[in-house]
Amino acid sequence: MWKVWLLFDPRRALVALFVFLFVLALLIHFILLSTDRFNWLDGPHAHAMAPTAAQQIQPLPASK
Repeated sequence: MWKVWLLFDPRRALVALFVFLFVLALLIHFILLSTDRFNWLDGPHAHAMAPTAAQQIQPLPASK
């Protein structure tokens, strides 16, 4: 295994690896943020939410 590091400069290889993993992590997080289920910043959108108790209350008919 040590002969592999004779082919590549360890500093450049590790920097390239860390940059690749960082970009991959950002890509995965932005993909998750674009979904409705896994968006932890905005939460589910209004159309996906169940109506609240205030929205379910119907006005009483006018009494005479």
